[in-house]
Amino acid sequence: MSKHKHVLHTIFQDPISANMHWREVESLLNHLGATVKPTHGARFHVTLNKIEIILHHPHQSSECTRQDIKQIREFLIQAGIQPESD
Repeated sequence: MSKHKHVLHTIFQDPISANMHWREVESLLNHLGATVKPTHGARFHVTLNKIEIILHHPHQSSECTRQDIKQIREFLIQAGIQPESD
């Protein structure tokens, strides 16, 4: 399984993973064709398939919280992105 495919599956798994690094998420978003632009402080404006979101880079560590992953999952669903069923 490719790295990006693995990250996408991890975002959609239940229970939500608590050990995903922001750089993996950012790499996946770029791979999917999203525009990821830093805005103010730790915020990033992300656009994918005409859907927009403001994401926050984790402050204390490079790992995303479960809430971050849930927000990213909902954004990807709105943008029409879901993992392929194997």
